[in-house]
Amino acid sequence: MTLEVIGSGFGRTGTLTLKEALEVLGFGPCHHMEEVFANPPQVAFWQGVARGEAVQPEVLFAGYRSQVDWPGAHVWRESAAAFPAAKVIHSTRPEVDWWRSFSGTIGELLSRHRSMPLPPHAADMAEAVENFIGGQTFGGNWQDRETCLAAFRAREREVRAAIPADRLLVYDVAEGWGPLCAFLGVPVPDTPFPHRNRKDDFWRDFGGTAS
Repeated sequence: MTLEVIGSGFGRTGTLTLKEALEVLGFGPCHHMEEVFANPPQVAFWQGVARGEAVQPEVLFAGYRSQVDWPGAHVWRESAAAFPAAKVIHSTRPEVDWWRSFSGTIGELLSRHRSMPLPPHAADMAEAVENFIGGQTFGGNWQDRETCLAAFRAREREVRAAIPADRLLVYDVAEGWGPLCAFLGVPVPDTPFPHRNRKDDFWRDFGGTAS
């Protein structure tokens, strides 16, 4: 099994909704941060990525047909090269909405994880995420709005520049099934489009609440 869909968009751009939608459309299982927390052996691979070891997408995504969200979105270039037939979906949303969601969830987790009673594998993964999301993506300034928005804009520019237009869909999950199904060449299913991962759900997954 190889990746058929690669997600390059940041977390908090509807990635859990997109994961569920892709699985409904037959592109599952779909890799997402939830998969890492549910499968502790995966953490060691991402610790290696955080240490700067060579990325091996064939190993990171073994057994998956699609990938969205961090941590996979951090290695979108390597995945796009390793799976040249895969299509790329860059999930996005209005940047002010993204910042509001990110700062109250992932950004806050990056600041608080060491003081939270996380299971050992979740604590290890949170530390790795602080390295390659907090450090490499946001330069250690994940609490600064303008720094994060600049990185958010830069990622979309980089993806558009690197991926041919016929291989890329820049997509807001608010658009629903239409553009997603058209891009993937599958019929629109006779089921409602999913809606997942509100802020309260995020903190419930980590056994805490927002401050």
